[in-house]
Amino acid sequence: MTWVVLIALTLAVFIVLMALRRGQGEGWEVIAAALMVGLAGYALQGAPGLPSAPKAPAADARKDGEAMVAERQKLSGADPTQNKWQVIADALTRQGQYAEAATILRGAVEADPHNSDAWVALGNALAAHAEGNLSPAVLYAYRHAADADPKAPGPPFFLGLAMARAGRFDETKALWQGLLDRAPADAPWRKDVVVRMERLDQLMAMIRKQQAGGDQPAPPPLAR
Repeated sequence: MTWVVLIALTLAVFIVLMALRRGQGEGWEVIAAALMVGLAGYALQGAPGLPSAPKAPAADARKDGEAMVAERQKLSGADPTQNKWQVIADALTRQGQYAEAATILRGAVEADPHNSDAWVALGNALAAHAEGNLSPAVLYAYRHAADADPKAPGPPFFLGLAMARAGRFDETKALWQGLLDRAPADAPWRKDVVVRMERLDQLMAMIRKQQAGGDQPAPPPLAR
C-alpha cells in the first residue's frame, strides 16, 4: 500500500512540475530522472514496515514547574494574584513552558523593576529553560532580585540552588548559610533550607572522600 501511495504522489509531483513549465517540452527528462532517483533511494533505504520508535519521554517538566512555583511562593510570602504578569507566568511554568514564562516575566520586571519576586521567577524560568545552566541571564535576574529586596530569601536561595547544580558548592553553602543567619527562627521555609544544607554537606563530604580515593553512596539530590 505504501508503494502505491508513493508512486501516485510521484506522478502527481511530475504532473504539477510539468504544468508549471507551461507546456515546455524540454527538461522533462531531468525532472523524471530526479523523481526516479528519489524512488530508487527510498527503495534502498526506506523501511515502511519498520515499527515506529518514539523518542523517550523527557523529564516531567510539569512536576518540576509545579515545585518551582510552590517553593518560590512559600519563600516570598507574597500574594501572586496581585501581579497579572506573574499569574500568567506561573501558569506557564507549571506546564513546563519555561521560555514562554520568561517572556511574560520580562514584561513583569519592565513594569515593576523593584518586584523582587518577579525577578526571582524570571531567573527560575531562565535556569529551567537552560536545563540548569548558570547563564549570564540567570545571574542577572537573581542579582536584580537581590537588589530589589536585599532581605528577601528567594534570591539567595534560588541562586544557591542554581550554583549547586553547576557544581559551585562552596558558593551555595555561603549563600544558604548567610540566609539562615539572617532568617527569623519561625520562618516557614527555614527547616527546608536546613535540610538542604545538610544534604549539601553530605554531598561535599562525599566528593572529598572520592577525591581521596574512597567511595560512598550519593546523598539525596538538593532539588528535592
